[in-house]
Amino acid sequence: MRDCIRVMVLGTGQMGLGIARLLREKSGIELVGVYARRQERNGLDLGPLIGFDKAIGIAVSNDLAATLEQTRPHIAIQATCSTVDDAAGEITTLIEHGVHVISIAEQMAFPAASSPDIAEQLHRLAVTNQVSVLGTGINPGFVLDLLVIMLSGVCANIQSITARRVNDLSAYGHAVMRDQGIGLSPAAFQKGLENKTVVGHIGFMQSIHMIAAALGWEIDRIEERREPIISQVRRETPVITIEPGQVAGCYHTAVAYREGKPVITLIHPQQICPGLEAVETGDFIEINGAPNVRLSGTPEIPGGQATCALAVNMIPRVLTASPGLHTMADLPVPAAMLGDARQWVNRYQRGQSYD
Repeated sequence: MRDCIRVMVLGTGQMGLGIARLLREKSGIELVGVYARRQERNGLDLGPLIGFDKAIGIAVSNDLAATLEQTRPHIAIQATCSTVDDAAGEITTLIEHGVHVISIAEQMAFPAASSPDIAEQLHRLAVTNQVSVLGTGINPGFVLDLLVIMLSGVCANIQSITARRVNDLSAYGHAVMRDQGIGLSPAAFQKGLENKTVVGHIGFMQSIHMIAAALGWEIDRIEERREPIISQVRRETPVITIEPGQVAGCYHTAVAYREGKPVITLIHPQQICPGLEAVETGDFIEINGAPNVRLSGTPEIPGGQATCALAVNMIPRVLTASPGLHTMADLPVPAAMLGDARQWVNRYQRGQSYD
């Protein structure tokens, strides 16, 4: 590959803008276009949105198809939504324009778990158009699934897996706070669970099925529980302030059963400012098997920063993957892309030209 890899970003929220900033720092990559669902962003120059003090000549657009025709990217990174149903339309448009896709929509990490029909349609369309599609992110996509799968590689036998991620949501925006029920009263949190406005973590089903598929396990059922984390102190972030007695986060767990026995347990308490109540963040994995495996690290791997990095670092893997829909367990392991991105593509190149 001689010319730069042309990349487009979909989404101008915190994740989309973070990805755009990182792309601008990478050698061998050219950010050629940005699409936004938000009407008020249409026509704005990207520069000030990502912290530059002047325009950089990239205008945000609300017209995805027109932007694709004008910019002709090799690959696009989607950061507009969380579910397969919501992501599928944009991904379909990208595929039909011959563009490879990396999505950070949580359910796209293993789309067959929630939407098998759509996943099959996207796979067939990607094969027809000779492009590759990947869902990734810190979780799902790495900590509670890919990392577990990699650690299982040293095991001759496994009885059960328990993985826990304790994280701080303080850096996130209004959408995440709303999904976690942060700022609600305990009663309103319960009502939110009932009417599904409080969803907690999106991705347990995807992580469990990714692990199970890698191990060859058939899962009987998955049981999930969501409970409010009630703050005992005042907590404040750039977008929300909560008082004692209000909900600071969601304690969300999922247990997967195989042959009537619990085999995968995922635990994910998420809240703002956990340190104010002496809660230490971190990532912890335990595999009971032969041999037993334990891995832990504190503090947590920062979710937002890590998701942006994963999306960008997987560009060469996706560009050189076989056509179709992939998970993180299907492709070469991620690595920081510190050199010229074109060198990474040349390393894995399967023969296409992106000139």
